[in-house]
Amino acid sequence: MAKKILIIGAGGVSGVTVQKCLAYTAFAEIHLASRRLESCHKIQTLLSKPLAGIHQVDADQADELDALMQRVQPFLVIHLALPYQDLTIMEACLRNKCHYLDTANYEPRDEAKFEYSWQWKYQQKFKDAQLMALLGSGFDPGVTNVFVAYAAKHHFDEIHHLDIVDCNGGDHGQAFATNFNPEINIREITQAGKYFHNQQWHTTPPLEQKSKINYPKIGSRDSYLMYHEELESLVKHFPSIKRARFWMTFSEEYLTHLRVMQNIGITSIQPTEFQGREIIPIEFLKHLLPNPEDLSANYTGQTCIGTHIEGVKNGQQKSIFIWNNSSHELCHKDYQAQAVSFTTGVPAMIGASLICNGTWLKPGVWNMEQLDPDPFMEALNQQGLPWQLTEKSPIVITTA
Repeated sequence: MAKKILIIGAGGVSGVTVQKCLAYTAFAEIHLASRRLESCHKIQTLLSKPLAGIHQVDADQADELDALMQRVQPFLVIHLALPYQDLTIMEACLRNKCHYLDTANYEPRDEAKFEYSWQWKYQQKFKDAQLMALLGSGFDPGVTNVFVAYAAKHHFDEIHHLDIVDCNGGDHGQAFATNFNPEINIREITQAGKYFHNQQWHTTPPLEQKSKINYPKIGSRDSYLMYHEELESLVKHFPSIKRARFWMTFSEEYLTHLRVMQNIGITSIQPTEFQGREIIPIEFLKHLLPNPEDLSANYTGQTCIGTHIEGVKNGQQKSIFIWNNSSHELCHKDYQAQAVSFTTGVPAMIGASLICNGTWLKPGVWNMEQLDPDPFMEALNQQGLPWQLTEKSPIVITTA
């Protein structure tokens, strides 16, 4: 039976997710909520038919979340707002008997720190309530986790080395812009690098380690070692992993702009006094930068995100690369979105559909790699994110 869903958050990712959900029979009613009603109405203009409901909510406020969930009574809440709000929305889902899905793990406002521990603590509460919380159903995290689970199921007896690589080979024509919420994006990039090796976590200064990586259909790009949340869950759930790293591409122009902004303090998350009032510099910077939702019309080029995996199968060493390429131009043509929003919004819909149709429905708090990867991998091909797999990997990573 088709289920009623509530989507909280009305940015670029949400625009894609809503369009995909409207076209899928697993959802009976789709409700959309945001702090700014005009953001919901903007998404409504993209749609061929009206949503079941548009609502205003401040997701930091428990009473507003309770009132909304009691009014809508959704089977599932898809959280596409800010990662600061993961816990308040999870708690509201528990109080109001709703399943939960997000695309990024919880992050406290006053510290740029990714860690699943806060959400994993809800495991027993969701299990006792016979509710499911699915964490990180985006692309990275999300699809990259499922790529690893698929590899473990079909290609390896043990996984030893994992490198997740993320390349945006596109050009939006702006001097400096971020592809999703600038505040979250810059916090992510400017924190220390971190990778797993020989049962230990190692940290590096932000963007210190660099490698030239050759990406399919894009070519060679400078790629920088970062910490990303899926590494934490993957090394936990695949204990044979000896080394796990995450790499992302940045142009020298982008990094130059970022260094200047850091040097003058405008990327800071610490409050400062300005004209008699307290402001957070990075929140002011967010106001100045281009809106990521407005980039798609002029975006050209492709993204390439994948996982390079090494391990053992039947006693023999083996390596594979699984990846997806997505076109900014095609994403704009079909969904009025750039590829970064598209590659996150589609997996959110797929994860939601697998919960609503019962395929993945399982009480407790779960990361993507803990569930059967096959139906998700099949849905990626059907929903516009086709993946490829090769045992002759084009990915060679040598740190400079």
